[in-house]
Amino acid sequence: MTSAARLRRCADVESFREAAHRRLPQIFFDYLDGGASAETTLRANCADFDRFQLRPCVLRDVSSCKLDAEFLGGHHDLPVMLGPIGSLGVFRADGEAASFRAAKCAGIPACLSSFTVTRPERLSATLGAGAAFQLYALKDRDRTEAVLDRVSGCGFGTLFVTVDTAVSGIRERDIRNGLRMLSQPSLRMVLDLLSHPSWLADIARAHPVRMALAEDWSEAGEGYLEQAAFLARQIDPAFDWQGLAWLRARWHGRLVVKGILTADDALRCVDQGVDGIVVSNHGGRQLDGVSSSITALGDIAAAVSGRTEILLDSGIRRGGDVAKALALGASACLLGRAYVYGLVAAGEAGIAAVLSSIRAELEVTLALLGLRSIRELRDAGPGIVRQISGPDC
Repeated sequence: MTSAARLRRCADVESFREAAHRRLPQIFFDYLDGGASAETTLRANCADFDRFQLRPCVLRDVSSCKLDAEFLGGHHDLPVMLGPIGSLGVFRADGEAASFRAAKCAGIPACLSSFTVTRPERLSATLGAGAAFQLYALKDRDRTEAVLDRVSGCGFGTLFVTVDTAVSGIRERDIRNGLRMLSQPSLRMVLDLLSHPSWLADIARAHPVRMALAEDWSEAGEGYLEQAAFLARQIDPAFDWQGLAWLRARWHGRLVVKGILTADDALRCVDQGVDGIVVSNHGGRQLDGVSSSITALGDIAAAVSGRTEILLDSGIRRGGDVAKALALGASACLLGRAYVYGLVAAGEAGIAAVLSSIRAELEVTLALLGLRSIRELRDAGPGIVRQISGPDC
């Protein structure tokens, strides 16, 4: 099926997810789609949005509606951005470049993962306002500094430092699929790869696939998987509050801490002088059994009380999800799997379609709430949502 045909059949994020599942070999779809351990938090990230009911006001003039928003020091066309997702160039050739082009076209920022396949230098021409780079602090502080200098020189003005990955979560789908054993694939793996010719031809076009940050490190190895594993081993499990203070002093641009789930940690970040935090559980891929991001947001927003910018990721699938997050205190939301499903299914056009769907739903949601702008939504605050108790787990 062509990309155009996939677009015609996809009306929402779940439709793109199904299309992505058909296009990707199971081993890579599960890597994208799966979570840690029993995937309890993964499921809760989406399901818990249903625990917040919207409370509309009627008989309001909503003949026009503005969706533009201020966040990350800039003015953007939507209160969303494309979050950092590793290995986009494995899901689709030139996936990182397609994502940044789609974001720029939509008037929103994008964030590049440390586990990028595409060199940051290749993206300089596609960077829009608010372009960000996501950092894992490495054991080698000199290497970390070299990464900071490299991405700053490429035009990335905002740094997201991820702090919920001191060790890697246990992802059982990847273990069952033998993801780390692709250098010696089983017959089942080979047959699965061969049964997805569209993906196979696409990835062959991008050969050789390398891990951009590690490709020049001789000890990292030659291939993508070997380099990715090496880079993962370099993440510093000792990175702490003193490390964050060092990073704040070293990075002269906007600094955002990603992976906050408690008010205490949020307040401590504020005391460190960061420019923002991301309420996030890493899409349910790290510690299973923690709070969903949307459930954690309210307490954090109340504690921070405007002292730093708050963003939210994990579980955003619809425009209504964005509206609920903003009402509960977020300045904007990061999309993750949602836009990658579109990328896998139909490339840059797929991301554009996902963003168009979220935009349309957000516009309708605001109008039916009796609101005319993102500013009015934020001003209305938690009063326009009501939390209900969920079923026992």
